[in-house]
Amino acid sequence: MTYLIGADPEVFVQDPITKMFVSAFNLVPGDKANPFKVPLGAVQVDGMALEFNIDPASTRDEFVRNITGVYHELQQMVPHYNLVATPVAHFNQEYFDQCDPSSKILGCDPDYNAYTGRPNSPPQGNKPMRTAAGHIHIGWTQGADPFDPLHFADCMAVVKQLDVALGLQSLKFDPDSTRRSMYGKAGAFRPKSYGVEYRVLSNVWLQSVEMIGWVYDTAQYALQSLERGNKFYDTWNEANIARIIDNSITRDAHYYTPRDLPPLPKAA
Repeated sequence: MTYLIGADPEVFVQDPITKMFVSAFNLVPGDKANPFKVPLGAVQVDGMALEFNIDPASTRDEFVRNITGVYHELQQMVPHYNLVATPVAHFNQEYFDQCDPSSKILGCDPDYNAYTGRPNSPPQGNKPMRTAAGHIHIGWTQGADPFDPLHFADCMAVVKQLDVALGLQSLKFDPDSTRRSMYGKAGAFRPKSYGVEYRVLSNVWLQSVEMIGWVYDTAQYALQSLERGNKFYDTWNEANIARIIDNSITRDAHYYTPRDLPPLPKAA
């Protein structure tokens, strides 16, 4: 089975002269409730960052085309700024204090922990910094009740599988621990009517076409392996998987690479 894979990454806005991060508030049309449609996806403001989503893809080339196409479209909408795919942005305190209060609100719907089945605690947003993610969406059904016990259990299995294939491997090119103190801990997900949203990755994989393709290939490989009964998370021990991701223990991540997993691009 080939799974549909989408994404809704977040990026920060940077002044090209001062190299300071600036709030994305009101820079582009679209918000969480009403994303602004563009070819191959949509864009929106997400707090102090910008977010884009893509039409779901069933091939590697389609996934790469959709990501790069919508990302380029978003950059064209803010021609006087640079868009930066970094997991953390620190803002000047005085500037942060003057930003619109609505842009500094964190959190929307809760997400869940695939290892416990319980909601994750919401982060605190009073510091002059923000984090950005690179969530991917996996589709294998239509019209499911997200909280049907069987569907929820399927979501948990998919997410634990992706933690080994993507979450652990991402530590090799994204060792940042600041974002994970707020978002992106092991097993973070939201159940969806079409499948699941995997919320562990940061946005670093946006930094090259090779990394974008690797995310697609690795997700497909992991999901098809799970379909065949090869549960990575049983082989590699769930408690260690969560411990390594949550604490960004990069040295241990190297020991948890399933055989035949698509290799990381050399640039990573």
